Amino acid sequence: MKVALRKLTREANFLSLTGHIAFAFFGFAGFALLARTFPVDLFGQWVLYVSSAAFIEMFRFGITNTAIIRFLSGASKDQRLKFIGSNGLIGLIATTGITIIVVACSLLFPEPIEKAGYGLFFTWYPLVAFLNLPYNTALVIMHADLQFGKILLVRMINSGGFFLVILGNYLFFDMNLTQLLISQIVIISITSLVSVLAGWDGLRHIRKATRETNKVLLDFGKYTTFTLIGTNLLRSADTLIISLSPMGTAAVALYSIPMKLTELQQIPLRSFVATAFPKMSKASIQHKVDEVKSLFYTYSGALTYLFIVGSLITFIFADFFVMLLGGEQYMGVDPVTGANTVTIMRIFSIYGLILPIDRMTGIGLDSINKPAVNFVKVSLMVITNVVGDLIAIFVFKSLEAVAVASIVFTALGVWLGYYFLDKELSLDHRSTFTYGINFYKDMYEKVKVQWLQFRKG
Repeated sequence: MKVALRKLTREANFLSLTGHIAFAFFGFAGFALLARTFPVDLFGQWVLYVSSAAFIEMFRFGITNTAIIRFLSGASKDQRLKFIGSNGLIGLIATTGITIIVVACSLLFPEPIEKAGYGLFFTWYPLVAFLNLPYNTALVIMHADLQFGKILLVRMINSGGFFLVILGNYLFFDMNLTQLLISQIVIISITSLVSVLAGWDGLRHIRKATRETNKVLLDFGKYTTFTLIGTNLLRSADTLIISLSPMGTAAVALYSIPMKLTELQQIPLRSFVATAFPKMSKASIQHKVDEVKSLFYTYSGALTYLFIVGSLITFIFADFFVMLLGGEQYMGVDPVTGANTVTIMRIFSIYGLILPIDRMTGIGLDSINKPAVNFVKVSLMVITNVVGDLIAIFVFKSLEAVAVASIVFTALGVWLGYYFLDKELSLDHRSTFTYGINFYKDMYEKVKVQWLQFRKG
């Protein structure tokens, strides 16, 4: 039994899922404490800082992240160091360029930035960008190598450390937003320092970057960058448009509660995708088409069944989750916006039902080296989302309608993604559900065998 447990705890899916659960716990708990610590309008400013930073991070690392995971999966030892060097070099150049743009905007447009609630981001992000570079480059290299134990460690330092700061502030201190952000910067610095000292970041290999490996990553990344930006826009466009509307930062805070809760559904999705993409990429590089299809069916089917259960739970207990995360001030109908956070939560539960197939078709296209096609898919989804949000905010003046737009663009993504992937792989849609059932049958048999061994031992 000890051998079985040791094997389980070292398995990639288990470690990936554990990491995402831990990361999500610190994120949810910290979010809930912050929502209770600050008034709604100030909390809305924090949400804008976090969502803006996430969007820029997606652009900054999207240039190489997907590409480096794909190409490291089948690289020789010599090529591996060259790719890691190129990844670090491109990341450093992108960070410098983005920082210059952010600083220039803060100097040219200080009043509009403060009025819209983005002061924290434009003031502090340039420093954060350079300090978290080693940490983020380490994460992507570990991801490519399926080293989820190390990923778990560095995320525990980063996310767990900042959660302790938030908890200490809630119980004992009374920091303002700026002081809280400075504390976060200290935690980021510690995490990056650990990554550098352990040699996980790969930045020391920058000198080994070649024109060829730079070109390979950039050629692939020119599509995945905009795909990742589009993917992030699908999540952050709602927040951005709401923040620029007459509803203001208070509406951002209200909408952020159900948005944060949807991340609960996405814990297994992110975990399984983290292991599926390197495997599918390796099979694709080795021209094992049947294995690519088998992996797609298995992960898509298993996640779809899991999300059906998760969506039912979040729909039925929406009141409980909103109260748990936001507290009493987010319950009922908001007198200013007319929005009901619980209703928005239930709409997002429906959105979660179709999310797995959309995500898996996207990584399927990337894994078979069709990033341009995935870019088209995501671009059409972004256009649909932005148009839907504008109509919802400025015509219907409804946050609930913004959530409905999420269902529409995701349904479009499912159709487009499956259509494009089917053209490349000749998929059988019924196999998705069959393989999903077989996944849980196999899991049940493994658990049963281990249980019998435990009883005998």
